[in-house]
Amino acid sequence: MRAAACTALIALAVLLTPTSAGAQSYRFTDVAIEGNQRIESGTILTYAGIGRGETVSAGELNEAYQRILNSGLFEEVSINPRGNTLEISVIEYPTISKIAFEGNTRIEDEDLFSQIESASRQVYNPAKAERDAAVIIDAYAQSGRSAARVSPKVIRRSDNRVDLVFEIFEGRKIEVQRLSFVGNRAYSDRRLRRVVDSKQAGIFRALVNRDTFVQDRIEFDKQLLADFYSARGYVDFRVTGTNAELARERDTYFVTFNIEEGQQFRFGRITTVSELSEADSAAYQDVLKIKPGDIYTPSQVENSIARMERLGVRQGIDFMRVDPRITRNDRDLTLDVEFALVRGPRIFVERIDIEGNTTTLDRVIRRQFDTVEGDPFNPREIREAAERIRALDYFESAEVDAREGSTPDQVIVDVDVEEKSTGSLSFGASYSSSSGIGFSIGFSERNFLGRGQRLSAQIAASADRANYRLNFVEPAFLGRDVAFGLDFSLIETEDDFSFYDTTIGTFRPSLTFPVSENGRLSLLYSAAYKDMSNYTGTSGILATETARGSEFASGVGYEYTYDTRRTGLNPNAGVLLSFGQEFYGLGGDQEYIKTSARAIAQTRVLNEELTLRATLEGGALNFTGSEDSRAVDRFSGQIIRGFEPNGIGPTESLEQLGGNYFAALKFDAEFPLGLPEEYGITGGAFYDIGALWDVDTAGATGPVASTGFNARHAVGVSVIWESPFGPLRFNFSHALEKQPGDRTQAFDLSIASTF
Repeated sequence: MRAAACTALIALAVLLTPTSAGAQSYRFTDVAIEGNQRIESGTILTYAGIGRGETVSAGELNEAYQRILNSGLFEEVSINPRGNTLEISVIEYPTISKIAFEGNTRIEDEDLFSQIESASRQVYNPAKAERDAAVIIDAYAQSGRSAARVSPKVIRRSDNRVDLVFEIFEGRKIEVQRLSFVGNRAYSDRRLRRVVDSKQAGIFRALVNRDTFVQDRIEFDKQLLADFYSARGYVDFRVTGTNAELARERDTYFVTFNIEEGQQFRFGRITTVSELSEADSAAYQDVLKIKPGDIYTPSQVENSIARMERLGVRQGIDFMRVDPRITRNDRDLTLDVEFALVRGPRIFVERIDIEGNTTTLDRVIRRQFDTVEGDPFNPREIREAAERIRALDYFESAEVDAREGSTPDQVIVDVDVEEKSTGSLSFGASYSSSSGIGFSIGFSERNFLGRGQRLSAQIAASADRANYRLNFVEPAFLGRDVAFGLDFSLIETEDDFSFYDTTIGTFRPSLTFPVSENGRLSLLYSAAYKDMSNYTGTSGILATETARGSEFASGVGYEYTYDTRRTGLNPNAGVLLSFGQEFYGLGGDQEYIKTSARAIAQTRVLNEELTLRATLEGGALNFTGSEDSRAVDRFSGQIIRGFEPNGIGPTESLEQLGGNYFAALKFDAEFPLGLPEEYGITGGAFYDIGALWDVDTAGATGPVASTGFNARHAVGVSVIWESPFGPLRFNFSHALEKQPGDRTQAFDLSIASTF
């Protein structure tokens, strides 16, 4: 007995003593699998990777166990060697009968379904359900609800099925209470707050989403700040850190950007050297527009490189690259730039692959590239194409990358985009003391049928006015850089104020194409139907014009536009010039020339806190046929502020006639009022000078006033409000110089236009 007991103790000690995984081996002639209902036994054996008659170690048995468990098909797995038989016991995960979301009101079920991995009739996997919960939490965080919580729950059903329910606590939006900057000297906090995309919580926080805290938006803000300073010559600028502090009540954030501005640099010496025998450096130097002393901006350098490379293409120089070599002069804070013409690597574009565009056609994206398959590879052109794709504003994100192609001397350009909504439907209502209640409905689509075309339609109606408009633009007509436009409008008025009714319909197709870096030329045809009827006033001129009834005009025209904002070389200033003429007389009832011109110049001073703008515009009508102009042809409306629409110009019996000529000069200043930026309220001041004159007095039965040039003057102040409904401008005006019969206007509300 004592010997037997000792033997048993020794055997037990041996069994309990740790041994290496490879110290024990097994060989099985049979495998028994239990517990599987949906999964075939052969599939489980494949995961195990153990064949009959094969010698395996204990470590290999453990690896087989891990492979079966990691398949994600089983809730529990056990492997037990029984002599020559390997017993594998499993408990399968249930299948998902249905998926539901509970507690979500801010994000629709359809949007959540599109983001999760789990799906009905798939095997339930707890790890996947947890990942789905994290994805849902991130979706709420992107909308500013950082306190959202999501718990995946399962409800057991018969036949090894479960319902997967995501219980969601959305929480409140966590707002940005204050945006602050530390280290800024050149620009105030107020100016920098206008740069970043994040906004402070304002009085209309329920309508504004940018005042919620989103971590990804903060990262984007850092890039916006870097771009802002870089465009103004601060080459050493950097964001040293950001601090997002949650308030004690855990309902708002205080966000602080720590920045280092550095010094502002200007351009020094600008030179060009050529390492290519066929490229004359002097010819390339002549195309540069950079001037020493200008504030340094990377866009000026990039623009210069583009000009040089285009000249190289015209001269047939393949693989020419322009290498900007910059020398820093800290003593006088200048950067010397030497443009070196060098031979680039002989690399070609093998192909351009586009992915992610479910609606937008490939050709809409592909035409943003100046490069096609087989062309020499130019990294700068690819970067510019990427910027043009993003500027389309059709996509949430657009990534353009280049990778090696089938051979080392070829590259493949990958374009990966994510679509976003490009259409809108708007409804509006208005009230006017003269017109009563008005309603409007509008539709706009910036990417019509995924073709990159723009389509808009609008209907607006009130008691005495109806306005219908349809506009269509094809930006790449026949695959060229030519925009084809169609514009149709119909306006009907029953205007007691003017004492006559009007019907004006226009149809205007046009072609617009570039003629220079900043210049565009439009060629157009215009057909117009104009009718005056039901005159009830006392003016002999208007009575005569109304008696002519309806008339038709047909003509061609052009408009040239020069806009320095296209290149964006000076972020603080810009110039817009336009001049156009329309020649009517191609059939129809009227023969005349209509000329219009406009010039706008704007600059920002005092560290961009004060905006100054000057506008000069004018127009002329020259009738050459047997008939003279009518009120529906002549210029009218609000020529300058301080006077009502149709409030100045020639009159007969105090009835406004309009004028064949008009001119206006307007000066504007916009500045902060010291109010919290989150209110979106700034101030303005203006001084306007304008005149409307000249009318044919044939048929007059009463005194006709203001037929000659008589300048009116008005001054005023404005309150500009960036409202959730759009920028609004409240003008308070005072007429300094007026003429008999003019109608002044001390206050008006308008949509604030931006230059």
